[in-house]
Amino acid sequence: MAETWLVCSACRKDIPYGAAHYVCSVSTCNRRATRLVFCSVTCWDSHVATLRHRDAWAVEARAPSKEAWAREQAEEAAATAAAAAAPGGGAAGAARRVIGDASASTAAAAEGLELKDAEREILIVMSKLKKYIKERAGFNCSDGVAEHLSEHVRAVADEAIRAAARDGRKTVLDRDVPKARR
Repeated sequence: MAETWLVCSACRKDIPYGAAHYVCSVSTCNRRATRLVFCSVTCWDSHVATLRHRDAWAVEARAPSKEAWAREQAEEAAATAAAAAAPGGGAAGAARRVIGDASASTAAAAEGLELKDAEREILIVMSKLKKYIKERAGFNCSDGVAEHLSEHVRAVADEAIRAAARDGRKTVLDRDVPKARR
């Protein structure tokens, strides 16, 4: 096991075992599945600005020792295994959706399904896009660009959905969105 307990949820700096760190006072940020931890009050503050908490404060906490963390992980793994072995397979026998690498259109084509309206919809506000291109470069913009850009937005959204699913969340956060290529 490494000497790092977790990494800061904002700046990704290592938080060593036994070190002081900060957590958000909002209960949804402190859940085991979310487990947001911050190396400094500044990092916590950037999180508050992103999530727009109305009334929140940073709570100083101490990371567990390496042994305590290993014990906690073992208990969590045992509880997960026990839940999976129980009749119904854990989450009340609910079916889980597996999110793969295929885009919605590729997956629908592979399954022979017709695309939903939301998967065909234009996701770009063309007036704002045209204004941006005109102000940025003095160029005009064809309406045909909207469909292609919408496909790019869907691909980025699909990647963000996969990132949230990997973290066990049902909420896509800003950190799930891949960085723009420039």
